[in-house]
Parts: sequence; structure tokens; C-alpha cells
Amino acid sequence: MRILIVEDEHKIANAIKRGLEQETFAVDVCYDADSGRDSALSGDYDVVILDRMLPGEIEGLDICRAMREENIHTPVLMLTAKDKIGDRVTGLNAGADDYLIKPFAFEELLARIHALLRRPQDAQQTTLTYHDLTLDPTSFEVKRGDLRIELSSKEFALLEYMIRNPERVLTKDTIITHVWDYDADVLPNTVEVYMGYLRNKIDKPFRSTTYIQTARGFGYKLEEKK
Repeated sequence: MRILIVEDEHKIANAIKRGLEQETFAVDVCYDADSGRDSALSGDYDVVILDRMLPGEIEGLDICRAMREENIHTPVLMLTAKDKIGDRVTGLNAGADDYLIKPFAFEELLARIHALLRRPQDAQQTTLTYHDLTLDPTSFEVKRGDLRIELSSKEFALLEYMIRNPERVLTKDTIITHVWDYDADVLPNTVEVYMGYLRNKIDKPFRSTTYIQTARGFGYKLEEKK
């Protein structure tokens, strides 16, 4: 899953980026309001983390409002040093989905991100399921039936994106956008290679049913085929 961080304090932004990348997220960072606004409005992100106070003519609230005015419904987590109730209400009324006061523990930030990602599904459900395939974003455990499957961090991120979008054709460009950073060195056949890795672990040991399907000329999709 892909996350945008808009935070002018480089130390904080880079620390969050490193932590989220260790949790298998693809992360892009903007250090000023103008580039942050452009990325938030043009990029395809699963969560946007916005610092409220940014240098320049606009701030995090303005970026959030601009997203909602453009009907961009990506979950927004607002970061701020302002801890008064009125400030939090203002942020939520601007379209933010959650609010986190600085300083904060990374574990709480991560938990809030996972909560935002769960919202389209059952809010009580932490494990993602497709038939007998299950994936837990918090424990990084993947199973097919009772068999536990070991995946690399990038394989896990790829499968998580697919299981959140079942039976939908995902183009290579769309997959790259959500699973790899903008500055990642992604070769044309990178997606094919990782799809091959997933097939070897998810499908080949289970000959009766496959899940990773190729939509020739278009991309890939997660779909049960017996």
C-alpha cells in the first residue's frame, strides 16, 4: 500500500518513512505545502499523512480541503503540535479522517494507519480474506488454509494490494504505483518477476485452485480459478 507524507521537518518525515517502509508500505515524502498539494491531488495513494503547519501560503488544512473539493476520498491523518480540542475539530471539519498530536509513538501512528485502511471493510476485521487465503497486515502472517506461507516484504505488499482489490484487473502501472516508491528502480519486468514469486508460493503447492491470474494485455487479478 502507498502512503504520502507531507511534513516539513525532515527528521520526522524521514523517520516515519523508514518505519513505514519496514512495515512493507511504499512511501513518498514532500517537505513543503506546494509539492505536497500537487502530490496529494495527482498521486494515487492509500493514505495521506499531513502536517498541519507547513511553511508557505497554504497549510495542511488547505491541502485536505483541496482533496475533498476534488472528490479525492483518500484517508487523511493529520499531524499537529496543536493539542486543543478546537484545533482538532477544525482539522476534522476540513475533511481529515484522524488526528495525531506531536510528539507521538510510531506504534500509535501505525495502528491508526491500519485502522484507516480497514474502514472500507468491516471495521472489526483485521485479517484480509479471499476464500481460503488470509493475510494479516499487523502480524504479516499469510496462510492458505492451515498452511503458513512465508513472503518477502515486497511480496507481502503486492499480495496485500491484490487482496484488497479482489477480482479486479490491476495494470502493471497501477501495481507499481501502489507497491513501489516513485524513486524506486522498477524495471519493466519487475511486476512479472514478483507475480512469478507469488505464484510459486500461493498457487503452485495447491494444484486444484489458483488465485493469481493474468489478464493478457491488461495486467493481473486475484481470482479463484479451479
